[in-house]
Amino acid sequence: MSSLLVFPGQGAQKPGMLHHLLESQVVRDCLTEASDVLAEDVLQLDSASALASTRAVQLCLLVAGVACSRLLLQQAPAPAYVAGLSIGAYPAAVVAGALSFSDAVRLVSLRGELMQQAWPQGYGMTAIIGLDQSSLERLLAQVHSEATPVYLANINADNQLVIAGSDAAMASVAEQARGAGVVVCKRLAVSVPSHCPLLEQPARALAQAFAQVPMQAPRLGYLSSSRARPLRTAEQVRDELAFNMCRIVDWRATVQSAYERGVRLQIELPPGSVLTGLARRVFEQGTTLCFEDARLDTLVSLMQQEGRDQA
Repeated sequence: MSSLLVFPGQGAQKPGMLHHLLESQVVRDCLTEASDVLAEDVLQLDSASALASTRAVQLCLLVAGVACSRLLLQQAPAPAYVAGLSIGAYPAAVVAGALSFSDAVRLVSLRGELMQQAWPQGYGMTAIIGLDQSSLERLLAQVHSEATPVYLANINADNQLVIAGSDAAMASVAEQARGAGVVVCKRLAVSVPSHCPLLEQPARALAQAFAQVPMQAPRLGYLSSSRARPLRTAEQVRDELAFNMCRIVDWRATVQSAYERGVRLQIELPPGSVLTGLARRVFEQGTTLCFEDARLDTLVSLMQQEGRDQA
């Protein structure tokens, strides 16, 4: 048996998320390093008004994930695997040793800016809960056009899917989905159409920046959330991070892959607990919990137990 650390994507953010991190020197060091790299106070990025910016949201998610994982791993053994949903792939890469934190801060700042500039308004993402994938894909085919683009973006669970595209197209899909008896159609707190071809151009621009950044092969098992398998080389991780904004996320398959590889403990780093809920559908045995709802010493003890079992 082994453990997995997972990092949430955009939509999990909440005001004050950096101010509410546990008080410790390692957390302060992360906040200071990020502020130095950005030449601005990172603690100014987590207000409700600041989080209207895609760049601010993604930076806060990166900093929170790295800071809390470093705090946890001061005492706990390293996990066998890490994985991140969308922007969560960046703190996962830092924890895996594939990318330095300072370079991640620079690249995430650029990533947020590129995504925001590409589609400044009129686009986003919507969760469709209660409809199977094939039925949703039929609706997308009926609505999608050059004028009303809309795509499948995330496969979070069998009946929890996310679409991305124009406001008008998503509204049309949601209306038809409700007519099919869907329980929930929820617009997400994401102002860009992630994980679809609409972001291919900014992904290529980000890839050019990545080409100038040194990267290493991950020291931990690094699970791709688009391919649902481990990536073993620096170039594979580089490609994943640069282009994940325009590729479908298959989180269901990613968690299933981890479970099939012997993972029986999943810990979700801040903020939130969405990934914890999704994992419980897959983890027939084992434990899934989130950092924010557990004591630090409990998490350390659980990871130590998994480490002993693996040994």
